[in-house]
Amino acid sequence: MTATDFQFARRNMVEYQIRCCKVLDPVVLDLIESMPRENFVPEHVKSLAYMEGRVPLPCNQEMLSPLQEALILQNLMLDGSERVLEIGTGTGFLTTMLAMQSAEVVSCELHAPLAEAARQNIGNHGVSNATVIQVNAMDAEAMSQIAELSRPFDVIVLSAALKKVPDHIENLLADGGQMIAFIGSNPVVSMQHRRKIGQTWQQTSLFETLIQDMEGIAEKREFIF
Repeated sequence: MTATDFQFARRNMVEYQIRCCKVLDPVVLDLIESMPRENFVPEHVKSLAYMEGRVPLPCNQEMLSPLQEALILQNLMLDGSERVLEIGTGTGFLTTMLAMQSAEVVSCELHAPLAEAARQNIGNHGVSNATVIQVNAMDAEAMSQIAELSRPFDVIVLSAALKKVPDHIENLLADGGQMIAFIGSNPVVSMQHRRKIGQTWQQTSLFETLIQDMEGIAEKREFIF
């Protein structure tokens, strides 16, 4: 596909996959239409970059769909002042867009090859306010050793499904901060917007979707007596 082909595919994606699903924020639409998604996918699947489906990445991972990415951005309504924590960098596409709309992004990626690819992709697009850390974000002890996580975040985005957000992740959110999480197990996963108010959470279910399960979660052993 040529650059013109990708530009045409990008415009169609915005019109027929995103705008028609009530993503109407012009800032979000303009940002997505300006971002060459094909630069964040492996060479052999570049032709799939703008499909509304699961685009495969290395390490048996998948990109979020264009609609999922758009809904995350629209519901967060970032104003450029926020400190953002992303769990699950992938190849850095959403990371890059979050960084372009916020003050700082710290993104945690389990897989070293993806973390390195994301750093290169983010740098190639001129973004300097995003840091990618290779770590198992589901491991509370490992996360406690990272200096960039010593201060609270205004926004947390978890880009894979899990049954419950771990306490050590919730504790990283500042009072008044907001979180996007995918809660449940496939095939029933709810994309949720949450806001932390003191010791309570305001929660809105946005829509049901399909998404990969979060990796790195330790399975609890059941003891039978």
